[in-house]
Amino acid sequence: MADNRDFIEDTDNEGAILTLTDDAGNEVEFELLDVVEYEGNEYIVLIENDEDADEVVILQINQIDDENEEYISIDDEEILQKVFEIFKDKYEGYINFE
Repeated sequence: MADNRDFIEDTDNEGAILTLTDDAGNEVEFELLDVVEYEGNEYIVLIENDEDADEVVILQINQIDDENEEYISIDDEEILQKVFEIFKDKYEGYINFE
């Protein structure tokens, strides 16, 4: 859903609100849930900043320079599942994933 551009933020701050631009050019607000490392890459785990949101969005972090990064959509279903499993394991007992 989220595009890979248009937000620069310190991702060490879980709970931060990020505004990303979707493929149709609409700005969408997301809450940062976590940053997960998998096979030498970092992935940002987000949820839409909406009461009715019930799915997370996972994007790969691409560090452009010391201050800028971009978020890239992931097409590999296996990577998405693995990153989500790491996220679920980390927050087991704190978040209900059903």
